[in-house]
Amino acid sequence: MPKSLKFVAPLVALTLLTGCASGGVPGATGPKLDAGAAVSGQITVWSWDVAATALKRLASSYTKEHPGATINVVDIGYDNAYDKMSVALQANSGLPDVVTVETDHMPAYIHQFPKAFTDLTPLVGGAKDEFDPSKVSASSNKDGQLLSMPWDSGTVALYVRTDYFKAAGVDPKGMGTWDELLAAGEKVKAATGHALISTDLSTGSLFQMLLQQQGQGIFTPAGEINLTSPAAVKALTLIKTMNDKGLLDNVKGWDGRVTATKNGKSAVMPSAVWWIGTLTGEMPELANKFTVVPLPAFTQGGTQTSNDGGSTLAVPTQAKNPQLAGSFVKFMLANKDNQVSMMKDEGLFPSYLPALDAPLFHEPQPYFGGEKVYELFAAQTRKIPSITYTSDNAKAGDTVSNAVVASVLNHQDPAAALKSAADQIATATGRKIAQ
Repeated sequence: MPKSLKFVAPLVALTLLTGCASGGVPGATGPKLDAGAAVSGQITVWSWDVAATALKRLASSYTKEHPGATINVVDIGYDNAYDKMSVALQANSGLPDVVTVETDHMPAYIHQFPKAFTDLTPLVGGAKDEFDPSKVSASSNKDGQLLSMPWDSGTVALYVRTDYFKAAGVDPKGMGTWDELLAAGEKVKAATGHALISTDLSTGSLFQMLLQQQGQGIFTPAGEINLTSPAAVKALTLIKTMNDKGLLDNVKGWDGRVTATKNGKSAVMPSAVWWIGTLTGEMPELANKFTVVPLPAFTQGGTQTSNDGGSTLAVPTQAKNPQLAGSFVKFMLANKDNQVSMMKDEGLFPSYLPALDAPLFHEPQPYFGGEKVYELFAAQTRKIPSITYTSDNAKAGDTVSNAVVASVLNHQDPAAALKSAADQIATATGRKIAQ
């Protein structure tokens, strides 16, 4: 099972497009791909980390089925990946035939470079509906063209320290709502002295996770700023309430989350499926101390998941061999066996829903005392709410993070903090605030 999933961790803010020219580059759309076309020649693929490992491993299987095709996978490293892509997009030169793009980054590229990626819809046709719908939404333009193919999903659930809940006399599987979890957290703290949740407030990631759980993003489908909505206020109020009750452990960055979990500072961690790789890889000593349950809902019977992370593969219109590029992308991602293989060997949790029916996702997991935790994530993946991204998500993200800190740590009223953030984003972007 997964070993290290740094690839899908939310490591950077979406600030990498700042300074790029917007729109109009390149000036023409790519060719119309043909699912039945013969392919040959060679392509180059950019990726990094375990994603590059998976592409290299399965490239040989592809070339066996397609003699005359050569796949060159280049691990360009994560740190410089988006700088290279942004420069090449702006120059309309220098991109390979296939690029890996994280799900959160793809909408910004689509908005800023609307003709930079080839429509993959002809390759998958009706099978587009067989992918995680939230990923399809993030990979599509306003005309419904699929400009990158979803790869892996960051389905979110709640990781729970069973020993802490047992000490408090609380059944973790009996928590249906966030209010019930907060009540449980108070009992856990009284019994063990530990906080409920460890998170880095300065990233705003917990707020955005809670907002997506309610089916909303920073922007509405019309592109208006959505921070004054009841859902946004409810999400920030929840985080502030946790802190006011002494249930929140504010940590610094990714390393802070890992260290806090390893040291047992808190009782639960709302996180994506890839967090399993971090637990099993970096905290083997905590085996049999965790269970996984769906996220608590905001109201009884409400949505109990969200998304954090994930990635896609795209074919730039700069590609020299787009037909072979599209064929390879389809082979990798719209393929049950290959998606299962990548989950087994590289820990990449599929966005391709038919793969989630494979026996692998229904096996007991020793780290979790034999619980079938992937079965839970597989069921929730189909329920992840789709949200709207705009070209201003990166710019807005920093302002939202500041609002979270202002409210939670500096005791500003959540509604007032979000209204101030909305005003700042409106000034910076020229967008309207949704009523």
